[in-house]
Amino acid sequence: MLLTVSTTHRPARDLGYLLHKHPDRVQRFSQPFGTATVLYPEATDERCTAALVLEVDPLQLARRRGRTPDFSLGQYVNDRSYAASSLLGVSLADVFSTARSGRCDSRQELADGPIPLEIEVPVLPCRAGPEQARRVFEPLGWEVVAEPLALDERFPEWGDSRYVSLRLAGEVRLADALNQLHVLLPVLDESKHYWQGSDEVDKLLRSGGSWLTAHPEREWITRRYLARSASLARIALARIALARLAELGDDDDEALEPPEAEDATQPEPARVPLNRRRHEAVLGVLRELGASRVIDLGCGSGAFVRALLDDPAYSEVAGVDVSASSLDVAARRLRLDTLGDRQRERVRLFQGALTYRDERFAGYDAAVLMEVVEHVDPSRLSALVDVVFAHARPASVLVTTPNAEYNVRYELLRGRRHPDHRFEWTRAEFSTWCREVAATQGYDVELRGIGDEDVELGAPTQLGVFRRG
Repeated sequence: MLLTVSTTHRPARDLGYLLHKHPDRVQRFSQPFGTATVLYPEATDERCTAALVLEVDPLQLARRRGRTPDFSLGQYVNDRSYAASSLLGVSLADVFSTARSGRCDSRQELADGPIPLEIEVPVLPCRAGPEQARRVFEPLGWEVVAEPLALDERFPEWGDSRYVSLRLAGEVRLADALNQLHVLLPVLDESKHYWQGSDEVDKLLRSGGSWLTAHPEREWITRRYLARSASLARIALARIALARLAELGDDDDEALEPPEAEDATQPEPARVPLNRRRHEAVLGVLRELGASRVIDLGCGSGAFVRALLDDPAYSEVAGVDVSASSLDVAARRLRLDTLGDRQRERVRLFQGALTYRDERFAGYDAAVLMEVVEHVDPSRLSALVDVVFAHARPASVLVTTPNAEYNVRYELLRGRRHPDHRFEWTRAEFSTWCREVAATQGYDVELRGIGDEDVELGAPTQLGVFRRG
């Protein structure tokens, strides 16, 4: 298998610093299934090319399959030795592990920014065809050339094979390019050579970073990457949905409101956006509860954390989100780098997933889940309940979520209120969930509405106020 990475950035030999592989050396790395070699076919100040060559030993690969006997020739005679696949993706991740992290002490400024890159994979299995290769790479900023390879050039009537010759060109950060290849090579191949454990979701999200959550093909990519485990795919999609929510922000209800009349002789009072009314309602409940230490679970871009920090009644404020990029936005919104020492000591932002236990979630007077639960796959809601109510166990938990019955009042709405919502509850469904959680976790719950109440349909937003018994 062969993959090349080229740049025309001046001086181009800096590619060696970024990859942590010296252009004047040929380096070999032992892999569980063969040998990976890194060499530089060209290395001048004008253009530099690094090549990753993977030689697969079919005997080693067959032995790794375990003790299950397989007497077919297919375990020895296949395309694994020639076509880029998960084997190449694993080797790339291992050989260029430091480059994938984006760390380069001697050229950190260069590592942090995009540079002109050209990537070639001469033989890539692409079962969905050349168009699918373009659909996954073009949204990432690449110019894509994916040419199908003939099944046999001597017999053109046989048509094309399932392989393509892939060429990518664009100005992309090298670490991002390597992580994209690590994920997308096996995705296009749809044939992983290794068993997938529970840590595979974390691997995907680490390599996917922010580019996967914003990718229009994120669901297809995730399901193909975790094709051997539907349960892992559901977990990954739930975590991606939470990250996507944070990146899109929590102001999406405003887009559903009808525009105000321009020529009204008696203009109506200006509408207060539903998102602001949610904030005000939750702040009001927190004051009722007398909470001083509050954690916002799924804080997104930090709008509600900002509101908490503006009130001196809160001695400690924490914001948690699965998306590192959203936390960066929150940090800028809060101006953490310019806050005084006393203010800076009051606030804390950190990355975390709400379906995995985390000691950092514990010890707060109140936890807020504002427009978050509906972005979690229903099969993972029990994990969220365990993390928040059973493990972190704050004195109070405030949960807001859309009222599905009210959706008919939005003239512009088709379907759910947000493209990443996994579900939307009616008032009866939300009531049932809240009362079950309260009964099993030792809490009392009070149900309220937020926004203008409709006689038939209720309020647009539902609020559950849980108090620990």
